[in-house]
Amino acid sequence: MDREYAQPLDVAALARTALMSTGHFARSFRSAFGETPYGYLMTRRIERAKALLRRGDLSVTDVCMEVGCTSLGSFSSRFTQLVGETPSAYRAREHGADAALPACVAKVASRPVRNGEAPLDTAP
Repeated sequence: MDREYAQPLDVAALARTALMSTGHFARSFRSAFGETPYGYLMTRRIERAKALLRRGDLSVTDVCMEVGCTSLGSFSSRFTQLVGETPSAYRAREHGADAALPACVAKVASRPVRNGEAPLDTAP
């Protein structure tokens, strides 16, 4: 899912690859990763969207389509839910300090944080 984030999610195919039923795979995935396969995929998509929006050369609609989302409204809602601001507001603000970070550090530092989840740098 990390590499194929822009492709449609096929839980049944993932379950077949893991030699599990779809239900068992979904439960096992949630137990292992703390979120559903769809939630995990959307987190990856939002991470990539943040990187594309920081570049500033693509419109929000182009970013939405680039990361594999088909609905701009759903993408914007999910982005706002995870990031705390709209994609347009995120794209418009200054990202100078983030630009100097190596890609691997930027990915960890900019990972969307769900409600009730501690950010990585403040976890015990």
